[in-house]
Order: sequence, then C-alpha cells, then structure tokens
Amino acid sequence: MKVQNVSIDSIKPYENNPRDNDGAVGGVVESIKQFGWQQPIVVDKDSVIIVGHTRYKAAKKLGYKEVPVVVASNLTDEQVKAYRLADNKSGENAIWDNKKLLKELDGLSDKIYTGFKESGIFEDVLDESDNSPVVENNKGITYSMKFSTQNKKSFEKIKNYATEVLSLDE
Repeated sequence: MKVQNVSIDSIKPYENNPRDNDGAVGGVVESIKQFGWQQPIVVDKDSVIIVGHTRYKAAKKLGYKEVPVVVASNLTDEQVKAYRLADNKSGENAIWDNKKLLKELDGLSDKIYTGFKESGIFEDVLDESDNSPVVENNKGITYSMKFSTQNKKSFEKIKNYATEVLSLDE
C-alpha cells in the first residue's frame, strides 16, 4: 500500500454515496485537530473516493490543500462498489462493551476528543438496577427488564426485536 499526498481538488466524492455523513464531519474535524491525520482516503483509479468521504469533508472544512490518499487500482468496479458499502456497514455490526468502555474513558481529560459526551456514554443501556424477578405464568417464564434510551430509533429497534424475535408481550 502506497500512501501519497495529493491535492484535495484532484479527488472527487462519489456522487451516489449512500451514506449521509454530514453529522459526523464535526467530530472528524475535532479528531484531526487533536490527533492529526492518521488514516488516508481511499480512491479508485479515477480518483473517486471509495472510503473516506467524512475525512474528505473534514479536510475541506479545515482548509487542507493536500490529503493522504491510497489509490486502490487493484480493485474491479464491482469490488470498489462492495468495499465502499462494506467499509461503512462494518461499524454498524459492532457493539460496545460498556464496562471496557468505561475503563477506557476513565481518567481521560474532558478536553481530549473521544466522540462521547458524558451524558451520552450509555445512550442505550439496560438498567442494571432492575432486579425484576423471573415470573412463571400460563404463557411460560417471563423476565422483565428496563431499557432506557433517548434515541427513538434505538427504542423502536429493541422493541421490534423483542416483539418479533423473542415473542415478548409489550
């Protein structure tokens, strides 16, 4: 892999990028300010961005004239399309281990950027103080637990999962 610095004006965003990343640009700007540029943008043989649209937008916002780039000239058009999707999708398939996350956040200065707000560290968590008993009834065994979130999409996702997959009553 060869990383090269190129003019930011020589690379082009992918016009059909299905990821709306505008909300993430501010965080990437802050990350670049604090940690420098640590990950190149990947482009195809025509200098169209495969992965790194958010870094590209952050660099534009910061006024960068050049950015580090890797040209993935070894990929077919189909592989480029698939890589663009897979790179963005893979992060959605991971979950946080909240105990390990707290250990990592513990002791970090509030001034260093992590992407977490103190009030939002556990945006979606099971309430550990919930000591509801397991109840046996004519439908079988049920266990109730509390789920707390300020994110309506997360709530709907958990509710649908519980209803469809676990066959729980609402």
